[in-house]
Amino acid sequence: MDGVLLASPHERAWREALGDPADEARFTTAVYQSQVAGKPRLAGALAALQALGRRHADREAADYAQRKQRRLEELIHAGAVNAFPDALRFVRAVMALGWPMAVASSSKNANEMMRLVQLDADHSLLDVFGSNVCGRDLKQGKPNPEIFLLAAADLPAAPGNCFVVEDAPAGIEAACAGGMTGLGIARLHDAASLRAAGASLVVTSLDEVSIEELSLGRLCRRAP
Repeated sequence: MDGVLLASPHERAWREALGDPADEARFTTAVYQSQVAGKPRLAGALAALQALGRRHADREAADYAQRKQRRLEELIHAGAVNAFPDALRFVRAVMALGWPMAVASSSKNANEMMRLVQLDADHSLLDVFGSNVCGRDLKQGKPNPEIFLLAAADLPAAPGNCFVVEDAPAGIEAACAGGMTGLGIARLHDAASLRAAGASLVVTSLDEVSIEELSLGRLCRRAP
């Protein structure tokens, strides 16, 4: 969801919840993508603090995670959530194929944010997914494939027949570990890291994906 469907304020909330200007300056998008994105809240908090060199990261992680959650809720209520136009077009195109879709995010705020995005007069973005495993309590976060395997089982669909759209290397690794095809969306000029994680195709916009080829079971770029 975050970074694929929505430009959510997660990264901003993590940064502003640090409460230290020096650490906020060092909490770059690269740190967020490599250490936090796709992980459950507490695991992300611990990874971020460790990446910033906090001496007592294990003791501070729970409080940091709570501060981040409070800040995120404030930003959501302030309207700091936007959908990526290419993602909405892609969702509609896959809907037109008649394929079932699942939404899978470790964020417990995912549903609230997707409800804010209207696809038409009667449906929000959340309504189009046949399976929704957002915010589930999982034994392991990404790069473990548990969340995607749960989504596939819920559709239901065999993992080998699924592709996963991800913007974070840990998410691509999780898709591959689950026997699924990874489609990387490099919104942050990080195509190389998504390819290194095992993505079968990396694009900078979902408009680049050939829907005609996708309908035939092939994930590839549209012809110019």
